[in-house]
Amino acid sequence: MKQLLQILVSRLFARLPKKFRGPVQIGLAALVLAGLGVASAYEGQAPESAGQHAEGHYQLQGRVVHVADGDTFTLMVGGRQEKIRMASIDAPETTKNRERPGQPMAQVSKDALAELVAGKTLALDCYEKDRYGRNVCDVPLADGTTANQRQVAAGMAWANMEGRGKFMRDPRLPGLEQKARQARLGLWRDADPIKPWAWRYDCWQKGKC
Repeated sequence: MKQLLQILVSRLFARLPKKFRGPVQIGLAALVLAGLGVASAYEGQAPESAGQHAEGHYQLQGRVVHVADGDTFTLMVGGRQEKIRMASIDAPETTKNRERPGQPMAQVSKDALAELVAGKTLALDCYEKDRYGRNVCDVPLADGTTANQRQVAAGMAWANMEGRGKFMRDPRLPGLEQKARQARLGLWRDADPIKPWAWRYDCWQKGKC
């Protein structure tokens, strides 16, 4: 970009009569500096990926090939696998190993999500990637709801209020959770189920299972 601007300016300047070269040279120099500044600002920047919006949101479309638990699954997108972490919800943890046992209702929650999404081709609305490289997404369904909402409404997951709700993007979810609580659906059959974020800290990190 810089070399191209310099060549163009040199050719223009060479064609000018001598009496105009002084003032024009000053103007061209200013234009070159401005052009080089713009070029420098964009050097090294990658173009936005397909489907990405200016505010940072993006879409992923593909087929669900694996459900890991009640809020995590794998989407096959154009021949590559993308890990999906459903936005704004937190489902009971499944067993990872001896030091990280699972929670009650984890398998039931996983099965409920599989009923909603397994094998389906979906277009997801995504926000970002988390520290594990998973895409954090809303999962729209054909009936106009999202799988995120359906999991919470059925008592299969919490509205994720960890960190005073800093991960909450769907303001409808706390109300859906409250209705599920009142109806004692799913995990709310237990009078005081342990929140997954508390389980990860107390059980997995502190060993107080």
